[in-house]
Amino acid sequence: MASIQEDIAEHLSAAYQTVVDELKSWYEHAKEIWPFLLLLLIALITLIYFAKPAPPTTVYMATGEGSYRILGEKYREYFKRKGIDLQLFPTSGSKENLNRLLDKNDPIQVAFVQGGMISENQKKGLLTLGSIDYEPVWFFYRNDTFSDNRLVDKKKLENARIGLGPDTEAFNVLQLNGLPRLSPNYLVSSNLEGEQKLYRGDLEALLVVDGYDSAIVQRLIHHPNIHLVSFKRADAYVHLLPYFEKLSIPMGGFNIETNSPDHEIDLISTTTNLLIDENLHPAIQLLLLEAATEINGARTYFSKAGDFPAYLNSELPLSKEARYFFDKGPPTLMRYLPFWLAEFLERMFLLLLPFAAFAYPIIRAIPNYRLNLARKQIGGMYKELDAFEHQTLSQFDPQKRQGYLEKLNEIEVRALMSKASKIATADCYTLRNNIQFIRDAIEKEMIYQSLSAERKSDLSD
Repeated sequence: MASIQEDIAEHLSAAYQTVVDELKSWYEHAKEIWPFLLLLLIALITLIYFAKPAPPTTVYMATGEGSYRILGEKYREYFKRKGIDLQLFPTSGSKENLNRLLDKNDPIQVAFVQGGMISENQKKGLLTLGSIDYEPVWFFYRNDTFSDNRLVDKKKLENARIGLGPDTEAFNVLQLNGLPRLSPNYLVSSNLEGEQKLYRGDLEALLVVDGYDSAIVQRLIHHPNIHLVSFKRADAYVHLLPYFEKLSIPMGGFNIETNSPDHEIDLISTTTNLLIDENLHPAIQLLLLEAATEINGARTYFSKAGDFPAYLNSELPLSKEARYFFDKGPPTLMRYLPFWLAEFLERMFLLLLPFAAFAYPIIRAIPNYRLNLARKQIGGMYKELDAFEHQTLSQFDPQKRQGYLEKLNEIEVRALMSKASKIATADCYTLRNNIQFIRDAIEKEMIYQSLSAERKSDLSD
């Protein structure tokens, strides 16, 4: 037992001594090459300062009511799985979402915004990650309002009480039909309030812009006394308003058993767009696109699997990260690693790659730097030896021979004890040979006595 303890103690002692020796070695090297280390440290600090920071742990998103609110909850759950807190801010809809996104004092950096909402003076500072869903324009009306439920003409609409959402495309649709943008017959309210008024008969028609899965839309399309207008000129709407898409509902598309609807219905649809502040961290942008792929990329009533996210609405430029995502898919690391680890490795790679390019020639030059430093140290001893020899030649005194030898010994000891002896070994041995040559000459006295006599004779002449 004692032998095992002694063996362990010896190994631990050896390991400790090895670590100490290595630290001392590094310390000694650092004292020699500190200018290079300082240069590398400055370069690293500069890169860290200018490199992209770590992504925030909290992101703020404006949602809305109806399908936007449900969609926001799905995104929040996705972000939670990735370790990011997605704070949702309920709003009245797209218009408020857009205004909050434009307000630089507002923390909102992400928002669901309906296509067609953005004016020219609202584009600065905003980018899009693409469209993530269809938002059809549903034109519902009461059964007793129009006699022909397949065609609703302008005259009938002019006198109808119509409910409109506060920020929908309904206004543009009415205006294209030659109807006034503002009319006492229009009731602007929330979709839920408009639905209730339609049931009660306070409204003859209701324009709703929302997703197919919206609870309000589902209630209305299955209500026996409510009908849906077919946009027979859907192609014309799409041509005139490029942020619109044409969608179709086949006969029996809602319910085959009841054959609802009993005729094909054409719809026009804007899109739900994922808008961001241009300063949103690139990693968060990619995470939003990953969330959109999982949440909105599945097959839905109007879309096939993989249709979303997509760049359907060109009102805003696509972010660089989104363009890369659509062209090449998500970064490789994000496919196989947790978000935080993939993002960290990517950030470190982008940080260390330019640093390595800068550091490589510097690190490569360190051995030559140490060698040149050692040779410079030896060169200083050579100068001292040369000065000593010239002084000895001009003023040689046999009585001072011991002093001369002690001076030579002192120079040689310094050469042996210097770091230069370990780095520029060959140069150090050459120096010592020269010292020994002068030492031998002084001990023999003949050379220096004769040279000293000749020099004195020359001076007397």
